[in-house]
Amino acid sequence: MIRIGNDRPVPRSLGRPVVTLGTFDGVHKGHQRVLADLRRWADQLGTSALVVTFDRSPRTLTRRERVPCITSLEHKLVLFDRLGIDACAVLTFDSRLRRRSARAFVVNTLCGTLHARGVLLGFNCRFGRDGEGDYPLLRSLAAEGICLARRSARPATVEGTPVSSSAIRTAIESGELRLAARMLGRPVSLLGTVIPGQQRGSQLGFPTANLDLHHEVKPPGGVYLTTARLARKWRPALTSIGRKITFPHPPSDNVVEVFIPGVKQKLYDRDLEVRFVRKLRDQVRFASGDELAEQIRRDLSALRTLDALKGGPR
Repeated sequence: MIRIGNDRPVPRSLGRPVVTLGTFDGVHKGHQRVLADLRRWADQLGTSALVVTFDRSPRTLTRRERVPCITSLEHKLVLFDRLGIDACAVLTFDSRLRRRSARAFVVNTLCGTLHARGVLLGFNCRFGRDGEGDYPLLRSLAAEGICLARRSARPATVEGTPVSSSAIRTAIESGELRLAARMLGRPVSLLGTVIPGQQRGSQLGFPTANLDLHHEVKPPGGVYLTTARLARKWRPALTSIGRKITFPHPPSDNVVEVFIPGVKQKLYDRDLEVRFVRKLRDQVRFASGDELAEQIRRDLSALRTLDALKGGPR
């Protein structure tokens, strides 16, 4: 998938794409419906499917702080690619973009800079200054011959409740991973960059990959049965979330450590995606490293016998 930034020209290979726009935090079932509609529309017109998103959540300008997300920008790009999107334009969301009128955004940015042939909106999507942009505005622009307009009017629901990023975020943070997965339309997952740790796992014979999650929300502390994507293959893995309570010195933050059996190479600076299957146990403080190593061996036994992990998720 092609990534387009503010300072990069639109590749000619995209032609005049059809576009949709939004934050797409979680790339959940509702988002997936919009993206599927965009893909179908692009195929009908014989053109490309382009998603327009932002380098940060618009809420960061109002809250003036980093807002936790379900999926970081890099994670969203991975998921867009899997859903068949041809390109993603990542716009810098600053006060200038925030003040731009909806009409100017469509005419100058979408149709001008990105050469959009048509614009598709999710059923409740609003955009532009003070959220003034909506489907009636798009239809009026279509009547002027500026762009084609289409709306995806199929909201996704789970048990009669509309799917939303905020509901999924709450479910993940409270440990309701099955509910979150139903709303996501896929397993709960994290994508982070592997960073150096304290090497405690290597000393015990179980080298782990420590993840920098780039502000992605994570499940509650504990040890989880998971799969990790490495070299385009999903592998069974154990993932621990929480503080290093058996080795409290030096003090540790709430860390995410992934152990992938059979993988010994250093993965530093690589992005690693982890999907959650179920929670195995809570964190426990052990009296020694030997006791911790014995517990890890028992955890691995549970990992090997879990039928759901055979071959990894598709």
